[in-house]
Amino acid sequence: MIKLSVNINKIATLRNARGGNTPNVLQVALDCERFGANGITVHPRPDERHIRREDVYELHQKLQTEFNIEGYPSEDFIAMVLEVKPAQVTLVPDPPHVLTSNAGWDTETHREFLTEVISRFKAAGIRTSIFVETNEDHIRGAALVGADRIELYTEDYAKGFSSDAENAVAPYTYAAQIAQQLGLGVNAGHDLSLENLRFFASRVPHLLEVSIGHALIADALYYGLENVIPMYNHQLELGLQELETPDMEEFLGIEE
Repeated sequence: MIKLSVNINKIATLRNARGGNTPNVLQVALDCERFGANGITVHPRPDERHIRREDVYELHQKLQTEFNIEGYPSEDFIAMVLEVKPAQVTLVPDPPHVLTSNAGWDTETHREFLTEVISRFKAAGIRTSIFVETNEDHIRGAALVGADRIELYTEDYAKGFSSDAENAVAPYTYAAQIAQQLGLGVNAGHDLSLENLRFFASRVPHLLEVSIGHALIADALYYGLENVIPMYNHQLELGLQELETPDMEEFLGIEE
């Protein structure tokens, strides 16, 4: 099973655009769980332009599935995560001004910093994931700094999917195999959608979780949230079934 964690930042963006509490971020998160999401992801930023600190604390008290908090590990962020103790924290290298995550960690350059931060989270029993690109050295660096998982940054795949899907996904297949050899769990996220998710899941082995927000919430405008979450889960199931066929396992060189 590949878990679907729904990123609800866009729900908070819509709420904040008008003020008040419509749509209700907590209720939407609970509905996502009820409709089949395996987890909820939030990415609180210093300017609180979407998810607010108060949302993080409220969600923590009510969620029944895995809670994943993403963010740059500033001291304020670290303190909040250590207090909330979510199932997973995903570290991203975003400076405060960026619109959305746009790069993975250089785990070699930031080895000392990441090692210290991750040790604090792991001491509190929080699973740690590092946002990385498909660079093999950076994946190996993620293992060296003590991460439990990596989250593969999938924008390049999404951009290349329509023109040459096999070529676009190949670096992610290799990256996942390297991560598995190093004992790292594999998550993925950024610009995954109904159009490209099944193929990704069918070509990337050892995938444990995908975090999807923008595309899923946009699709919900047309299909409804209650319908769209099962649609995404179905794409993951179809992709995993294709991955696990003997011919595909042989093609990808997957060993038990």
